[in-house]
Amino acid sequence: MRVNNGGMSAIRSVEVTDRPLDLDAMHRLVSDDRVGAIVSFSGNVRNHDHGRAVASLHYEGHPSAADVLREVAADIASRFDVITLAVAHRVGPLAIGDAALVAAVGTAHRGEAYRACEALVDLTKERLPVWKHQIFDDGTDEWVNCA
Repeated sequence: MRVNNGGMSAIRSVEVTDRPLDLDAMHRLVSDDRVGAIVSFSGNVRNHDHGRAVASLHYEGHPSAADVLREVAADIASRFDVITLAVAHRVGPLAIGDAALVAAVGTAHRGEAYRACEALVDLTKERLPVWKHQIFDDGTDEWVNCA
């Protein structure tokens, strides 16, 4: 039985923001009486990258980033039996431990929730026009694509 009657109606929130992200709030957004499983993801800033100590980083987003993220969310909502979905990516300066990407998917059953959330995160990282400027402890820096 298909529970979701349409991809766009499943989307509760899509956001590219410079404000801190809250995984608990994301979880509340996708809670629904029809949902039997919620799988969520939080991608956090770590203190290392490829053996180098990271001091901080800054995410820079293209002006189209929010539109692209909405397209990604709609794609996932249409490909999976998603009842509810929410996703957000942060831009601007982030400290070690801050959440950079949070996502949550609600479905009737856990398997579909796991698959849909994994696909949402992967497609976001693949398509979102956001770049990461890493500043290392030794004073050097580098720009890398979000993926």
